[in-house]
Amino acid sequence: MKALVLCGGIPQIALMEYLKSKEITVILADMNEKVAGRKYCDIFYPVSVLDKDAVKAIAAKENVDFLITVCADQVLEVVAQISGELGLPCYIDAATATNVSKKSYMKNIFIKNGVPTSKHIILEELDLEKTKELEFPIIVKPVDSYSSRGVKKVLNNNELKVAFEEAKNISREGRVVVEEFVEGEEVTVDVYVENGVAKILTTSNSDKVKGEGFVIHRTRNPANISEDILEKIKDTAQRIATGFGLKDSPMLIQLITDGKQISVIEFCARTGGGIKFRLIKRVSGFDVVKAVADLTLGEKPHYEDDGKARPFIVNEFLYAKEGVIDHLEGFEELLREGIINEYYQLKAKGTKVGSVKSSGDRIACFTIQTDNIETLKKNHAIANGRIKVVGENGQDLIRHDLVANLSEKGI
Repeated sequence: MKALVLCGGIPQIALMEYLKSKEITVILADMNEKVAGRKYCDIFYPVSVLDKDAVKAIAAKENVDFLITVCADQVLEVVAQISGELGLPCYIDAATATNVSKKSYMKNIFIKNGVPTSKHIILEELDLEKTKELEFPIIVKPVDSYSSRGVKKVLNNNELKVAFEEAKNISREGRVVVEEFVEGEEVTVDVYVENGVAKILTTSNSDKVKGEGFVIHRTRNPANISEDILEKIKDTAQRIATGFGLKDSPMLIQLITDGKQISVIEFCARTGGGIKFRLIKRVSGFDVVKAVADLTLGEKPHYEDDGKARPFIVNEFLYAKEGVIDHLEGFEELLREGIINEYYQLKAKGTKVGSVKSSGDRIACFTIQTDNIETLKKNHAIANGRIKVVGENGQDLIRHDLVANLSEKGI
């Protein structure tokens, strides 16, 4: 068999390793010729995975048995559409993949299915008369963006005008969601929908970079929520799965809770990006990357909560001050000592860094897993004091100020 994998990042490397373990020939498409996943494939094509014509041509030329990706919204849409056109298997149909990537459609389905979400309007041109029905603060975002690109919180009409134009320019459709800001703590929920039943895999709190939009720099598991909120989340997850007609699929939900109610920001029919798939496996024992591959191959994965106590886990995503990356220091030693459980370098040597505009600006990440909170906090402090991403001029590029605030949040 032949598989065409789109994107060659960390989750796709795990996917390719699994496919090759089943003796499937792996063809990789990624516009980055130096992408880490290139050494894990059999054949490589340096093309944009969002260029549907180019991807379809590769699929036809190589006579692949299926296209596949994991942990990527827009790319999943490409996979589903081309699979539909070529009559190849995919765990989600093209119409659903397109609809779940559009925040406008998503909001409508939320309302129709009783999913709690913020008051909003969707506009092609800014109309201040229509936005009068919304109370500041207001969130502005493109209807079809990802990784928090173009998402801004505004406090008045002047800020709204600027943010609206920025969001519209980013949107492929030229449309913008304008919605009321909901106070509370963000919770990310990873779900596996099995035979139409939504099963919760993990719940995590997300910490975001202050003053830099809505860029996540840390996830903390398990989320600090009550049993009552967890029940509301379970009910909401089922409403979303039913409303969008998801039968067998991973699902990611982002929501806000004030401790009494929840408000869904958005969802997607995939697992979270980066190393989230590894967090899910650590917590629940369920391998979502393997599940997507098995679904595509016609197999039916099964998940059952074993009822065991969950570990405490922090995934720390590192961002940079301005500079050019040379090498990492401290990570290997911390790994050997058991202070951290794993780490990844996300930007290669020679990369110019210094931006914190989206999750794509992460330079590295590390994970700490313990059985108790105090050990986790201690190991986290040790790690922050010893890790470095060294620049060409010898300076440490890590934004340690972001890493240091774990104690403020607790876990």
